[in-house]
Amino acid sequence: MSRLLEVLDQMTAVLNSLKEVMDAEQLQLSAGQINSNALQRITEDKSSLLATLDYLEQQRRAEQNAGAVTSLDVSQRWQTITQKTLHLRDINQHNGWLLEDQMTRNEQAIAVLKPHQAPDFYGADGQATSQGNRGGKKITI
Repeated sequence: MSRLLEVLDQMTAVLNSLKEVMDAEQLQLSAGQINSNALQRITEDKSSLLATLDYLEQQRRAEQNAGAVTSLDVSQRWQTITQKTLHLRDINQHNGWLLEDQMTRNEQAIAVLKPHQAPDFYGADGQATSQGNRGGKKITI
């Protein structure tokens, strides 16, 4: 098997793994309450897989430019990769909509809670403010 075919097979395997990660992301974003730790792990996994895919794409181009074999096998593998990539694009777009929806809900919840928030416990300088000592004078003993 030529190196180009190996690279294409590796790309297909990475795309399959990426689909699993994006499906997990979709489940997290569709849940009533998001587990931020799980979503963070998913994001890291997705970034790692995308970096691997980018590396493999560079390898594919190098092999293709080196005059590697052009065959029906290469064409079929590339068609599979193209179909998987288009499907992942659709999943990613859907996940983006889910994420936007979650952000909107969070903003709405903050807007509801903001008028009822407790008075500031920290000033602009990051120092604790005292409810009874708002004059700015510190009393030390």
